[in-house]
Parts: sequence; C-alpha cells; structure tokens
Amino acid sequence: MKRVVITGMGTTNPLGNNIEEFWNNAINGKSSAGIITRFDASKFRTKIACEIKNFNPETYLERNEIKRSDLFTQYALYSATQAIEDSGLDLAQMNPFDTGVIWGVGQGGMETFESEVENYVTGNYIPRFSPFFFPKLILNMASGMISMKFGLQGINYTTVSACATANTAMMDAFNYIRMGKAKVFITGGSEAPLTAASIGGFCAIKAMSARNHDPLSASRPFDRERDGFVMGEGAGALVLEEFEHAKKRGAKIYAELAGASMTADAYHMTSPHPEGLGAAKAMQLALHEARLNTHDLDYLNLHATSTPVGDIAELNAVNKTFSGSDNLWVSSSKSMTGHLLGAAGAIEAILSIKSINEQIIPPTINLDNPDDAIPSGIQIVSNLPMQKKINTAMSNAFGFGGHNSTIVFRKI
Repeated sequence: MKRVVITGMGTTNPLGNNIEEFWNNAINGKSSAGIITRFDASKFRTKIACEIKNFNPETYLERNEIKRSDLFTQYALYSATQAIEDSGLDLAQMNPFDTGVIWGVGQGGMETFESEVENYVTGNYIPRFSPFFFPKLILNMASGMISMKFGLQGINYTTVSACATANTAMMDAFNYIRMGKAKVFITGGSEAPLTAASIGGFCAIKAMSARNHDPLSASRPFDRERDGFVMGEGAGALVLEEFEHAKKRGAKIYAELAGASMTADAYHMTSPHPEGLGAAKAMQLALHEARLNTHDLDYLNLHATSTPVGDIAELNAVNKTFSGSDNLWVSSSKSMTGHLLGAAGAIEAILSIKSINEQIIPPTINLDNPDDAIPSGIQIVSNLPMQKKINTAMSNAFGFGGHNSTIVFRKI
C-alpha cells in the first residue's frame, strides 16, 4: 500500500474564508453563531445559525460558474481552488487521468429546490422551471464542476453518509491512492443548508438549539445546559497526494493520512448507540490501520454537536477505546463553527492537521458546567486553547442512519 499525504488545504466556513482566518478564529475561541439573516426565521423554534460572513464567490469563480451552481457547489469550487493553489500542483504538467475528485455533500441544492418549487406554486402552478434546476440541485455537481474547472479526468464522484459524509469522501480518496489508482485527489465536503425547509425540518425533530436569546453561547458541547446543535454552512477541501509523488516534486507536506475507518450502529434512524459501540469500533480500526496504539494518540477532534444524547454517547465510545491513556486530549470545534452537516468532517480534518502543524489544540468554548455524565478520565480542552506536543490527531464524524467515520493524521 502506498502512503498518502496532505499537500493543500482550503476553506470557506463561518469562522473564515481561508485557512489562516479559520485557524486564528478557532484557536482564539470565537463563536460564529448569530440570528439568521439568510431568510426570515422569526416564526421558527430555532432562529440562529452559524452563517458565513463576507463570502464573495467572484474571488475564485467565473460569473458563468456562479450562475449555473447552487451555493453548496460554489463553496466547493471556492475551497477547492484555494487547496489546489496551496498545493503548488502544476496540473498542466500532469496526466489528467491521474487526478480525481471525491467530494462529500449531505443535502445538495436545497436553496435551488425551494426556490424553484416556490416559483411554481406562486406562479399559479405554471411549469416554468429553470433549465439549470437539476444541474444545480444534484449532489454530484460539486465534484463534477471541480473536475471541469481544472480539467481533472480521474475518478470522480460524490459520497453521501449524512454528517459522516466528508470523512467518507476522504477515506475513499485515501484508499484509491493507496491502491495506486490515482496520484492526487481533491477531496472534502460542502454544504449550504441554511434554508427555511432545512431549518424547519431539523426544528421539527428538535435537534437544534433554541437558545435564541444568546446565540454566541448556544453551541455548548458537554455542558449541562446544551439543548441541540447550531447549524452551520461552508466547505473544506484537501489535496491528498501519493507520498513519493509529493516528495519528488518538492511539495510542502502538512501531514500523513495514516488510517481511516467506517462502521454502522445498526441501531436508530437519528440517535447514536448510547454506549457508542459502533463509534468505538471505528476508532479502534482507524488506529489499527495507522499502526498506532491508544497511548500514541495526542488529540481527538470530536464529532460532539452539542446534543444531549450524542455528546455523551461519543464520550462513552472514547472511554471504551482510550481508557487508561493519560496522553489524549479532546475538543469540539463545533462549539465555534456550528455543525456543517456533510461538510463538518472536512473543516475538522483541517483543524486536526493544523493542530499537528502548530502544536495547539483548539478549545471547546461555552463549556461552563460540564455534564455529570462525562466519563471520568476524559480530558477536554475547554474555553482556552492548549499548547501540547502533537504528533497524531484523530477526527470523528457520525451521521443520521448510524454512520460512524474516523480518520487519523500523523506528523511527517
């Protein structure tokens, strides 16, 4: 099996429109939550979200790309362009079939769908649909348009596993490179879920926080007063490259992707297994593939969305896997970014890699009163960043349907 490294990264998310801005806001414990401005949410149970600020698609996109794409695809193109530029790859000198795109999207073009249906209904049901309706709507268009923008003719598709989606995409890209089926992949995930139907749907199952009076502290993983997640939006992109290919061209290498695994809870549509059995197994398998033992792991970026059930289930899984290790520290960056659904794993992978590069763990903010159910021995970085020697980092992402995904990065 060939080794796989990360040579480029890019993002647009509620904490920043590039890697530097994102990282600085994360280690400074900045909350990105606020009252929803994208539409009138005054009648909804949840009126808050983590919106992207100052997003200008024209920074990286042509006008025809913007016109023909939903926001989730624009986020994908924006972050992928950053990542490719960051990697220093000269794509014109590469065989186009050696570079592929595996992208993760959970919901697809919700904004496009709602707009077209609304126009149909308010137009007295006259069938005047845009010819771009389906091209903008379908989930695979993000990976397709990245390939078109850069002329990438290798393996190309989109993964869907709810909130585990971006990790799934990265894992597939990792495996294809290891097997020698490609030299480079553009991978990650994007999501644009801040629409009336999306917010309304999650309100209906009471999965989101209703702390509307205090948005900045609404996302509070592990705190006794947590009442649900805060929805976010955006994208994260990573360039995965075969190690020898990267070394030969003198590439800057951020870290090695050393292990990845998925399991299923086979338990419930929306709730995790309370004992975290599937999540624990995913972490164990990823460690095994990375040839690490439990005492070798330095940092774990938790899925931890700030839901009453999910946070403790994940910590139970962590406790099962790492019991007895006093080296591991954990945190939840969703306390700052909100939950980006299918894109969450991508931006959290970026933070995990940056923690290795900078030897700093981003904090879990708003953790004022830790839940009594937190297993003893779990070391959570709370409210302030932590400087620590970090050679290895893990990132978890779990999704509705019982999907568990874990990836492991290693200093190189």
